[in-house]
Amino acid sequence: MRFKEPYTTLEDLTKILPDDYTQADRDLVQRAYQVAAQAHEGLERASGEPYITHCVAVASILVEEFRVPAEVVAAALLHDTVEDTDITLEDIRRDFGEHVAQMVDGVTKMKQLPRVSHTLAATEALADEEARAILRRRALDNETLRKIMMTLNEDPSVVLIKLADRLHNMRTLQHVPADKQRRIAKQTMEIFAPLANRLGLWQIKWQLEDLSFRYLQPEQYKAIASRLEANRERREREIQEIIVQVKQLLDKHRIVADITGRPKHIYSIYRKMKRKGATFDMVHDVRAVRIIVQAPESENAGTPSSREENDRKICYMVLGILHSRWRPIPGEFDDYIANPKDNEYRSLHTAVIYDDNKPLEFQIRTPEMHEQAEYGIAAHWRYKENLDRDYDKLLSERLARLRKMLEWGNDVDDAEEFVIGVKQDIFASRIYVMSPKGDVYDLPVGATPIDFAYHIHTDIGHRCRGARINGKVKPLNTPLKNGDIVEILTVREGGPSRDWITPGFDMVKTPRARAKIRQWFKRQRREANITQGRRLLEAEFHRLGLDMKEILPELTAAFRFPKEESFLAAIGTGEIGITKVINYLSEKFSQEDSLELPSKPVSIIKDNFQLTGLPQGVSGDMARCCNPVPGDPIVGLITRGRGVRVHRQDCNNILRVTERERLLKLDWTPARKTYPVPIVVSAYDRLKLMQDIITVIAGEDINIANVNVSNNKYLTNIQLTLEVSNLEQLGRVLGRIAAIPNVRDVHRVKNQ
Repeated sequence: MRFKEPYTTLEDLTKILPDDYTQADRDLVQRAYQVAAQAHEGLERASGEPYITHCVAVASILVEEFRVPAEVVAAALLHDTVEDTDITLEDIRRDFGEHVAQMVDGVTKMKQLPRVSHTLAATEALADEEARAILRRRALDNETLRKIMMTLNEDPSVVLIKLADRLHNMRTLQHVPADKQRRIAKQTMEIFAPLANRLGLWQIKWQLEDLSFRYLQPEQYKAIASRLEANRERREREIQEIIVQVKQLLDKHRIVADITGRPKHIYSIYRKMKRKGATFDMVHDVRAVRIIVQAPESENAGTPSSREENDRKICYMVLGILHSRWRPIPGEFDDYIANPKDNEYRSLHTAVIYDDNKPLEFQIRTPEMHEQAEYGIAAHWRYKENLDRDYDKLLSERLARLRKMLEWGNDVDDAEEFVIGVKQDIFASRIYVMSPKGDVYDLPVGATPIDFAYHIHTDIGHRCRGARINGKVKPLNTPLKNGDIVEILTVREGGPSRDWITPGFDMVKTPRARAKIRQWFKRQRREANITQGRRLLEAEFHRLGLDMKEILPELTAAFRFPKEESFLAAIGTGEIGITKVINYLSEKFSQEDSLELPSKPVSIIKDNFQLTGLPQGVSGDMARCCNPVPGDPIVGLITRGRGVRVHRQDCNNILRVTERERLLKLDWTPARKTYPVPIVVSAYDRLKLMQDIITVIAGEDINIANVNVSNNKYLTNIQLTLEVSNLEQLGRVLGRIAAIPNVRDVHRVKNQ
């Protein structure tokens, strides 16, 4: 995948400025360049290039992709001056006006870090300098990301500049050390690409994903990229033949359309391979064509809204024509015109069996829908037709929805928790559920009735005691599904239960609900909170086999509380979650090998993947005849005296094997280091008790190495050896086991 070389000089930038820029606009851009060039004189990037080339590249991305106003271009050129040079905000306000100054200030505030969260403070307590540096870098990153998201409450142009800044940094990431490449790429994949998607900025989103994928999984990236390049000419020839045939078909019905091949991006191909368990060839052979339709002039007279309605009707007409010419594939039709995505994406998607008996995908949309799909919140700058659709109003509505989703962030003090919440609540897949009155609510996948109650109103969440889902009373931890009708059952007075936010109970999924519950407990009596915090911490330390008296003073200092009572009160209110304490201990003890036993041997095959399905103690070697890579469907061949050879399932040598008993079913899984940890579960015996425990452990993707069960009248003692990755995973599974009915106690056994 070749990415466009960035423009890096004023001459380059001037050539691509929109034709509708006035002379005053062009003068503004030139003045901003001159100020930025002088301010950054003598500064270089990691590549050795003058720093001003980065400023020009960021401005060029905004001009070329989104045709932004001249003031945004000026702010992009100046975006690093206040932070990195002697230029002040007052200088920019005086020379370029209030709006440019506000945008530069917004970008600058994202990088300045006056707050220090408890997580950041806790890193200073680590003795290991390298571990402290890693955790501090992570905490600073989280603080920056928190500021970026909260900036959406101000000027969206600031976020657009930040995304363009990140895109150019990703395009030039080869010039920084490998560990920094992976850290920046991971952050980009988890935060910036989903943010671009949420704002509808497809042109930025796909580039950020592919560039991140290049550094996070270079082997898979190269494998897909090389195969795309090898088949490029054949693919382009096929698409051109398809376009000609589709155009002839639409011409017969006098439909005006712009028909193009829809490019497949490397990361989207990889995701489809993983999602469908398919090989590259199976995914790659699904061709894709985009049809942008517009009603003929004779039918497109009248008001702008009537023209838009005519264009939509033509979309459905084209869909019918395609389905009558080629057989549609069941389950492959999506109507995003009648049911737009949550980022306002609108289009018709369908797939048919083409003349060569291979799948062919179609996207059908109007020009306006296409602009919205490609450029999202920036479409109102690009779209030139004088429609009565108020794009500024559309932009304001979209940002208002995003701000609404971020309201809970004001109640969260810790940046790491905020970033985790953003990933869960803003960027996760969504479901749509309804109230009995027919109101539709948008929630993340996995949300429960408690999340729904707090989404409606904080007071309803506090007084929630039950729920009817589709007319039937269900437990409050029931995951909601698309289309569910949910009625919340409340009491007149009362508050939330602490169990709702206790790890292992899975009662609350959204950060909004969690923040409101913690806020409620924070207002309760201090002594009660201290008692509750001590109880929670003692229970967790007992489970993990840790000495609370020994570690509590260190934790209090690490999280920068003046007294142990203050720290315990923060635990009791939920201000500091038990999970956060376990995360800190896990990071600390990973440097001290707190799990005490060596890791279980695993066969690391290639590219951070291991094989599952191999016999104990047997390693696998890659067969040279088909050279399988992670993602390929594979099978193991038991050789005579040379262990197991790993082949692709479609390898000719495998197809010729007659002794099928020599074949092993294998699969790829991410490689990980595990530790055997003994635990004891004490419970009142009942039917299917052991089954419930094993189900919880399997749900955490933990292997059970050993089991020993003893009974004493009504009590059952179960000794298990679990193979866990870290202390955090151990704490999570112990919490879930403790929540199983009839379980009295569960804890780790030390010094066995």
